[in-house]
Amino acid sequence: MKKFLKILCIVLAAVLLIVGGYFAYVFISFYRIGDKPLEVAAAAEKEMETGREYTILSYNIGFGAYESDFGFFMDGGDRAWAWSKERLDENLSKIASFLKEKAADLYLIQEVDIGSTRSYHRDERPVLTDALKGYSSVFAQNYDSPFLFYPITQPHGKSRSGIMTFSSFRTSDANRYELPIETGITKVLDLDRCYMKQKVAVEGGKTLVLYNFHFSAYTSDGTIANEQLKLVLDDMEKEAGEGNYCIAGGDFNKDLLGDSSVYFGKADKEYTWAQPIPKEVMEGRSVRLVAPLDESKPVPSCRNADSAYHEGQLVLTIDGFLVSENVEVKKSDVIDTGFAYSDHNPVYMTFVLN
Repeated sequence: MKKFLKILCIVLAAVLLIVGGYFAYVFISFYRIGDKPLEVAAAAEKEMETGREYTILSYNIGFGAYESDFGFFMDGGDRAWAWSKERLDENLSKIASFLKEKAADLYLIQEVDIGSTRSYHRDERPVLTDALKGYSSVFAQNYDSPFLFYPITQPHGKSRSGIMTFSSFRTSDANRYELPIETGITKVLDLDRCYMKQKVAVEGGKTLVLYNFHFSAYTSDGTIANEQLKLVLDDMEKEAGEGNYCIAGGDFNKDLLGDSSVYFGKADKEYTWAQPIPKEVMEGRSVRLVAPLDESKPVPSCRNADSAYHEGQLVLTIDGFLVSENVEVKKSDVIDTGFAYSDHNPVYMTFVLN
C-alpha cells in the first residue's frame, strides 16, 4: 500500500509539474509586438481624385477555415483547425477569386494567417496578393500566441495572424499601432490587438488616411473594445483636424445596428459578446459610424460560429466603417455570400472625397 501511495504521489507531482510548467511557459512567452513601421509592398502609382466615386471593401476571412459547416471551439463549436489543408486551400482560393471579382479600389482584410497550427502553417498572404496584382499591400501582425493545448482532442496550437490592406493607389507611411487588451488571464486568449494606419495619395497633395482594425471579442466584458475604438476615433479626429480625409474599417465586434435582431430576428440562444457601441463613445465626435444596411433587404455581416450555419443561429452586423466629415458616403451594404467562405459576410462602402 505504501509503495502504491508513493507511486501515486510521484505521478501527481509529475502532472502538477507539467501543468505548472505549461502555464509558466504560456505567461513567460507572452509579449506585445508594439508600435512599428510597416513595409508597403508592390506600391501602386496613381493618385485618388476628389469628386470621384470609389469603393472600399472590408472582410474578415476567418483564416480561411470558417466554411458554412464550421463551428469554432472558442465560439462554442467543436473545431480548432480548418477541416483539412485541402479544404483550406480551396476556400482561400474562392475568397481570393471573390475579392478579385469585386474589383474594389481599397480592401481591408482581417484574420490572415501567416503560420498557425489551425491553418496548417500556411502563409495566406500570397494567395491574396496574387489575386490583387497591381495593388499596394500592407500587413500588420496582431496575433503571435504561445502553443495552446486546448481542446485536448485537437489542440489549437500556436497562432500567427494579422490584418492586411490593399490599395490601388500610391501608399506610404504605413504603421502598426498597439491597442489596449485585458491584463488578466484572458490576455493569452485574445489577439495582440492593433490598428493599421497608412497614407494614400490624393490629387493636389492631399491625403487619405486609411485605417484597418479587428477589435477584441474574447474578453470578460465589452469595455476593452470600447477603449480600442476610442483610440482609433481620437487618431482619426486628429488627422481630420489637419485637413486629411479619414476612412477606417474592419471588425468592430460590436452590434453596429444597436439591436440586429430587429432586422434579422431573435436567435435561438442568448449571447452577450456583441454589445452595441455605447452612445457616449460616439457623442460629440466629428467622425461618424457607417453601419452597412439595406433596410429593404437586410443581410447580416456575421454569424455566431458555435456550429454549422443554420436557421435560428445568432446573426448580426459587426463589420463596418468610420469616416471623417469630408468623406461623403453614397452607399454601404453587406454582400450576401451565405457565409460560404467565412463566419463573416464582406461589407462595402461607396464614397466620394469632397
